[in-house]
Amino acid sequence: MGKVIGELSISVDGYSAGLDQTEERPFGTDGGDGWGSRLHAWMFDTPEENRAERDQFAAAGAYVMGRNMFGPVRGGWDRPWNGWWGDDPPFHAPVFVLTHHAREPQPMEGGTTYHFVTDGIESALAQAREAAGDGDVTLAGGASTINQYLAAGLVDELRLHVVPFTLGAGTRLFEGVPSLRLEQVKSRAASLVTHLTYRVLT
Repeated sequence: MGKVIGELSISVDGYSAGLDQTEERPFGTDGGDGWGSRLHAWMFDTPEENRAERDQFAAAGAYVMGRNMFGPVRGGWDRPWNGWWGDDPPFHAPVFVLTHHAREPQPMEGGTTYHFVTDGIESALAQAREAAGDGDVTLAGGASTINQYLAAGLVDELRLHVVPFTLGAGTRLFEGVPSLRLEQVKSRAASLVTHLTYRVLT
């Protein structure tokens, strides 16, 4: 069985999204422009420098994400859309979306299929584990979703991409999570980000 990995880009003060999230600014106001903004500039502006981390994220056997990481409700779920990620999302694997709104699975180009899970984090993880087989399951965010899994003791590893600026407000990793013991596995500094990997100890 593979690992359960929480993976997230965060500001130095621990925020994965700023305030005032909109369809045009899915990660809120963080001083940048466009979809990726400052929190994710390392992925788009310096992709080759961060190829190892991008490839590692793409290697998961399945993913779990919160509904807001999938995308906002546009016109109600009776007229659903296909999320932030476009017609060919970067996952290329099953993605299990935590939501309170039931919806049929949504296949996309490139091998991604979104499955909408209404019965909680344990159910989503169980389905993702089954889909991943011996592969890893990546918790792709946002911070609120990863916090739930951390609080439940269901995360084996954290991969954090720390971007050198502060947000001061927004959605914060570790909010409401009891004290954790972490073992640093590796770290690597790049021009726009520092990549940190921790094992979550029981």
